[in-house]
Amino acid sequence: MSDPKSNAAKASLPVTANEFVEHELNQRLLAVETLFGCHAMSFYGPLYQGVDDILRTRIENGCKRNPASKKLVILLTTGGGYLEPVLRMVATLRKHYDVIDFVIPNYAYSAGTVFAMSGDAIHMDYYSRLGPIDPQIESSSGMSISALGHLEKFNALMEKAQKGKISTAEVQLLISGFDQGELYYYEQARDLSIAAIEEWLVKYKFKNWTKTQTKKRTVTLAMKKARAKRIGEQLNDTKKWHSHGYGISMEVLRKDLNLLIDDFGADENGSSVIRSYHDLLSDYMARRKARGVVHIAGDYRPFM
Repeated sequence: MSDPKSNAAKASLPVTANEFVEHELNQRLLAVETLFGCHAMSFYGPLYQGVDDILRTRIENGCKRNPASKKLVILLTTGGGYLEPVLRMVATLRKHYDVIDFVIPNYAYSAGTVFAMSGDAIHMDYYSRLGPIDPQIESSSGMSISALGHLEKFNALMEKAQKGKISTAEVQLLISGFDQGELYYYEQARDLSIAAIEEWLVKYKFKNWTKTQTKKRTVTLAMKKARAKRIGEQLNDTKKWHSHGYGISMEVLRKDLNLLIDDFGADENGSSVIRSYHDLLSDYMARRKARGVVHIAGDYRPFM
């Protein structure tokens, strides 16, 4: 006669390869929760319209699992996307959690960098990268190019015209080569990203910044706003980074932007827990050809 307990245990085990991997991903995400002592969520994929709806559902489900938790850690991997869904995602997250940390196991570019700036803390290691946040547009050849590059070229031509040093060809380019409505849109996109970073850094990441590091001066609200705005402007500086795909390391963020970044690589166990989850997730998504996923423990939902 078979053992009922044994049969029940076998019935609860994953029965397919995909179920096995997703079961293992759940266990590894729970290990991240244990590491940080809070809820954990993984967002991996592009930031386009609709992912804000997916995140909202996952977050509400997660809060039902443990409504007492007021802290969330997000493992974020993204090549970027649009800022508008990020704004709604941050609003959703902040409705349900008081403290939110971002962990960057690999990269979070463009709008993903703006997203990370909404956290109370950002955790990276030597391999992690954030990126410039200048808006991108598609050229006639289908290549993504910097929208702010258009603004800079237009402003450079205007400066030459004002100095009387512009050529006939450049005058023609100035007249017919730039759409004023598009230029205004690019300016607005840039200003929106800077405004979002300024608001979030002051409200969350800088909330406990009370003394300057060297002179121990009292930090005022005006000082916080000025520092946050400067960081937003630097991240939008195409001349500084040269390429939208430039990866900004933890050390550069610390030295050039004077931004506090926590090094998860300094803790061998913590690094192992984070990378173990991220590596399995990356491999699994590639095998399933999933474009993205929002994952909380017990709720693995890829999106195409």
